[in-house]
Amino acid sequence: MEEGDDSRCWDELIPDALGLIFSNLSLQEILTVVPRVCKSWGKAVKGPYCWQEIDIEEWSRRCRPEHLDRMLQMLIMRSCGSLRKLCVYGLPNDPIFSFIADHAGSLQTLLMPRSEISDSIVEQVAGRLSTITFLDVSYCGKIGGRALEAIGKHCKLLMGLQRIMHPLKVGDKISQDDEAHAIATTMPKLKHLEMAYLLITTGGVLEILSNCRELKFLDVRGCWDVKFDEKFLKEKYSGLKVLGPLVVDCYERNDWDDCSDYSDSSGYAWEFFACEMGDFDEVSSDGVYGVWDDEQTLEELELRFYDQFDDDDDAGFDWPPSP
Repeated sequence: MEEGDDSRCWDELIPDALGLIFSNLSLQEILTVVPRVCKSWGKAVKGPYCWQEIDIEEWSRRCRPEHLDRMLQMLIMRSCGSLRKLCVYGLPNDPIFSFIADHAGSLQTLLMPRSEISDSIVEQVAGRLSTITFLDVSYCGKIGGRALEAIGKHCKLLMGLQRIMHPLKVGDKISQDDEAHAIATTMPKLKHLEMAYLLITTGGVLEILSNCRELKFLDVRGCWDVKFDEKFLKEKYSGLKVLGPLVVDCYERNDWDDCSDYSDSSGYAWEFFACEMGDFDEVSSDGVYGVWDDEQTLEELELRFYDQFDDDDDAGFDWPPSP
């Protein structure tokens, strides 16, 4: 660089520095704008440094279920095992949750509210989620005490759990004290617990307090069968902040609305083609859940702002492991 020249060689930054910079951009910009700037930026977007934290919660609220599967698999494969945080809304099925667990060797934070996962799949894959420290399974109506018990037994580092429910979605249940029991007996390191609108009793909450001695925050708003003596709480659990059971505020509308319906008129002006990917959802002969490679994925991605990614230099590009 010549003396007095204020220009910057942004294309010469190392991939991990580029990843930190790109993490401040929106998902749409990372996938559609950045790769068009130069070859080195395009390679950085395809490497793990941009995908150690994946937050597609807003996008996943509006996309089609099959598009969500494809996006998750593409981005998780790009992370190359370095994924630390994943935020997604409404996982549509058990296989995609199993795929996430297969690549969760470094995963610490997993937020997946309103997901259609079952007790059985959680029991099967919980052992692969051992590094999880914070988990959000709010509004996941198909799981219960069995799933929480499996999570607690295998996720020994778990310190935060969100298990908020919609009051209209638990109306058919008699009690959810089995969930309180699972939390109490398998999650002793919890410091933060949100279980608003669960059908739990005072006994279920007291069991949690007796076993989760490190708990600092407890949200039991809308748990109408819970009766607390405030003086007792202050004396025995002086370091604990409790919200509820009375509801003194309300959740934002997004938390109440049923957002399962997708919308083609969302703020993101790009989406996946409905293409022929018959082998994508199949299990191969060696039991591995099928995935796309980057080149194939990018060819299937419709960019309404751009024609396509430049994939000429992608072949054989090998990223080093994340530091």
